[in-house]
Amino acid sequence: MSDLHGNRGGKRERLIQSAQLLVHQQGVQRTTLAQVAANAQVPVGNVYYYFKTKDELVAAVIATYDDEMRAMLVMLERRPEPADRLKALTRHWADMGEISARYGCPMGSLCSELDKADGALDRDAERIMAIVVDWAEEQFRQMGQREPRDLAIALFSSVQGSALLANTFRDPDIVARQARRLEDWIDSLT
Repeated sequence: MSDLHGNRGGKRERLIQSAQLLVHQQGVQRTTLAQVAANAQVPVGNVYYYFKTKDELVAAVIATYDDEMRAMLVMLERRPEPADRLKALTRHWADMGEISARYGCPMGSLCSELDKADGALDRDAERIMAIVVDWAEEQFRQMGQREPRDLAIALFSSVQGSALLANTFRDPDIVARQARRLEDWIDSLT
């Protein structure tokens, strides 16, 4: 997730970063455009210059997650072996244990909330999850696994479940322990 205070880009970028942070911390429904503007240190009237509606701002947050996820996966592709790429991904999730324990998984929480709301944003948010699942499927395929899609779903389900439990019990170690188990599981497949 972007660091709002570390990157003082243009107003539009600051608004997106602010919305990304607030939506993760308190959800889409509870986040107001006024809060986003205040957190971004941008006059509230400027929000409407860049985003006509809250849905447009949330769509920009989804697009930012999409870009961040794709960039991370590109970095993981530098590793020579697909199993190493998958294990690096699980370590990335483990590194988010504190955040998950406090607020839940940024993307999982957003997808879950948008799925319950009216509108088309849930399909946009689905793309974020699909990026990871599709990428993991390809890694399992490169490992020669017979059911790569099922393995990718199992991997991501485990991560999302551990993030939910870490948040429920406010225990970041749940994510770390599950990530270690996933690494062992990936090793067992090679």
